[in-house]
Amino acid sequence: MTDEILTIREVAELLKINEKTAYKLASAGKIPGFKVGGSWRFQRQEIASWIKRKVEEQQGSNGE
Repeated sequence: MTDEILTIREVAELLKINEKTAYKLASAGKIPGFKVGGSWRFQRQEIASWIKRKVEEQQGSNGE
């Protein structure tokens, strides 16, 4: 399913980071997410696109 919704724990596992770090990034607007009630949720496709953009940004800045 391409519209799969992930929890903060699942996003942390996907990004191989601590849950607290994922929460801080989400709260700061650095990773794309939204709140449902008091809980963060993330669309898997949005996270995949964010990862791709970050990789491209780093490759671009390293090549200059």
